[in-house]
Amino acid sequence: MKTVEIEPTFEGWQATARALLRDETPPGQVRWREASNARQPSLHPEPPAAGTVKVPRQFLELARQAAAASDPARWEILYDVLWRLVHENRNLLEDPKDPGIRRLHGLLAPQAAESEPDGAARFVPAGAGLGELRAAAARCTGCDLYRHATQTVFGRGSADARTVFIGEQPGDQEDRQGAPFVGPAGEVFDRALAEAGLERETVYVTNAVKHFKFELRGKRRIHQTPRASELQACRPWLEAELSLIKPDILVCLGATAARAIFGDKFRITKDRGRFEATRWAPKTIATYHPSAVLRGETDAQQAELYAMLLEDLRKVARA
Repeated sequence: MKTVEIEPTFEGWQATARALLRDETPPGQVRWREASNARQPSLHPEPPAAGTVKVPRQFLELARQAAAASDPARWEILYDVLWRLVHENRNLLEDPKDPGIRRLHGLLAPQAAESEPDGAARFVPAGAGLGELRAAAARCTGCDLYRHATQTVFGRGSADARTVFIGEQPGDQEDRQGAPFVGPAGEVFDRALAEAGLERETVYVTNAVKHFKFELRGKRRIHQTPRASELQACRPWLEAELSLIKPDILVCLGATAARAIFGDKFRITKDRGRFEATRWAPKTIATYHPSAVLRGETDAQQAELYAMLLEDLRKVARA
């Protein structure tokens, strides 16, 4: 992790951001701090040379306006958007539904951002700690799932956690107790963690969707997989958690969480168990969700699924 101190001006941010880009430093590896008359000799680059990466003029105009905002998270938000413009999608600014773009525009016009009719972005307080995020998420009405769930189930763990686990959504017991992975799948998860040599108290555990989606059958509430629109609506909470924690290792539990991080082409059956660098963590891996073990049709199938889950968690413990 690289901590940079900048003078809280557009020019101070711009100079440091150029140097970070030059050094290929991803957003997840940077912690920003404001300081008067700050100097980072090793970070400030030489005057731009031929071949310097160019970004749309529109971004520079937006960045200059955002730099005048009072939110201390503005430098992180700006660099995240800049990195993605350069490395992922030069047309990113044209996607008004992208959570990062919405956070950027939220810096410019908070009242306008709050008037957006859908998605969680307007509920996410920029620059907040985990406690503030958890409290804000309890009031989220960014999609219709809140109407039937008992409560928001936010992530649990330390902001200093080295490893973050992402599941799909809370289940019946999680919805009732308000904590992730405390039901039957949580018991499988805890057993696998212990056998792999990982302590639950040292990791951060969350879900891609924070409300329980279910179908009522008699008195039973049966899990339903969230739609893509529901995942997208809830994504700002996940992005806020990951931006704050900046984990070294990110573990996706199950296909839904894996596709939220790796994209729609990811398949657990053929792609699990391999570390890859993502913008959220230098080591990101996916494995089976503990609930998949419980859904095994036979004891042998359950044992096989558990063995694969345990194998991947042991890789995480050694990483």
